[in-house]
Amino acid sequence: MIVDPKTNTLKPFDFNHFSSQIPEINRFNFKIDSISFDTPIDSSDVTPKIWNNIGDIIFENYQDYDGFVVLHGSDTMAYSASALSYMFENLSKPIIFTGSQLPIGVIRTDGKENLITALEIAASKFNNVPIINEVAIYFEYSLLRGNRATKHNAAHFDAFHSFNYTKLAEAGIKITYNKKHILEANGKKLVYRNIKKNQLLTIKLYPGIQFDLYKNILINNQIKGVIIETYGAGNAPSSNSLKTFLEYCYHHHIIVLNITQCQEGDVEQGTYEASSLFVENQVVNGYDLTFEAATTKLLYLLSNYDDFHQIKKLLTTSLRGEITN
Repeated sequence: MIVDPKTNTLKPFDFNHFSSQIPEINRFNFKIDSISFDTPIDSSDVTPKIWNNIGDIIFENYQDYDGFVVLHGSDTMAYSASALSYMFENLSKPIIFTGSQLPIGVIRTDGKENLITALEIAASKFNNVPIINEVAIYFEYSLLRGNRATKHNAAHFDAFHSFNYTKLAEAGIKITYNKKHILEANGKKLVYRNIKKNQLLTIKLYPGIQFDLYKNILINNQIKGVIIETYGAGNAPSSNSLKTFLEYCYHHHIIVLNITQCQEGDVEQGTYEASSLFVENQVVNGYDLTFEAATTKLLYLLSNYDDFHQIKKLLTTSLRGEITN
């Protein structure tokens, strides 16, 4: 957004003229082109269709550019970055998401620094090879793996954090890259797949939760996957309603993925008796997947694979550095 000088109100930013708002980018020694959606949206309105639109644009232009920067609202940025990390397999170029907490038209905006540094990172090379070969989020001096990041603060400029994985880079006087933590390009041909299905149910545990209601949702809405946000290291109440729910999912080939409500740490199914129901009903261990990474990964797999057992195996496999196991 920028400030309309006539009305002193915020209006959508025309990215075809963004160099006039951020003249510093004219000092870069590389060419920058921009593509905008015809109708700007609030990031709260992002859907899998929008992820596909973003992905399609990058894929269609992949051979023509050294890197890509996606300007995106912060509220759902971690979902979009996670989704694109799965959609693009064998990346050999950076896709950097960035945005701001304050609109670009506000004097104290964090958007200028975020965009300028994101552009520099997207164009950075070592021995003529891109330094970053994955989908990442740049925000407030930190470069984070896209599928490891989550928005944890709505009030401060450091809106994103990666609780279970180190930063890929930090921007100070220089940009310091943590190279051993960055995914390496494997030299294989780029594979691009859309996310087409949205038959997903998410459940966050709370004391006294009854699963009978959710079973009715499964029956009536052709749900193919369920994410359960559990307590601590993957624990849940030993209730009959949960037992019946999990048995129904198992016998109807509905995938259930167990992730923790905690921001740090991971799921350890079987360590406590409180997770025994999950083990008995072959619930998938989500390890340290963020909610955003878990949601988009399950949607991606349901969209591109049909075999129930293969999807379960891939959920426990680190496809793009999204889990530690």
